Amino acid sequence: MDTKFTVALHILAMISESEETLSSQTLAESVGTNPSYIRKVIVLLKNAALIQSQQGRSGYQLSKSPEQMSLLEIYFATQEINKITLFEIPQNINQNCPVGQHMEGAIKPIFSNIEQQLEEELSRQTLDDVIDNLYKTANRSRI
Repeated sequence: MDTKFTVALHILAMISESEETLSSQTLAESVGTNPSYIRKVIVLLKNAALIQSQQGRSGYQLSKSPEQMSLLEIYFATQEINKITLFEIPQNINQNCPVGQHMEGAIKPIFSNIEQQLEEELSRQTLDDVIDNLYKTANRSRI
């Protein structure tokens, strides 16, 4: 798994909580990466209608409130998918092998169950939960 999901959470939290207009340079400095990577993640978030920008103005705004933005939709946006698939099953398994011919059937239900549980948990959690945790970690009250 790459870092686009966690970088997106960082970006979205900053956009939500900042009173200033944030450039990709400012976001990159906070995340500890380069502005071009931030812009790539921003494009994914814009394509998923999670953030918006106004022509002729710098900066970004959330398209909906943090309470309405599930971690699952952010994950899907950053991974450019619509279903979680964490575990890849090899495509060239030897079907003449007594283990190989049954391995996919043995592990697929387990993997599917884990992936479904992750989707359900991410759908229950929101950007607002991340922001709440951010304030708790910083020992600050949320305004």
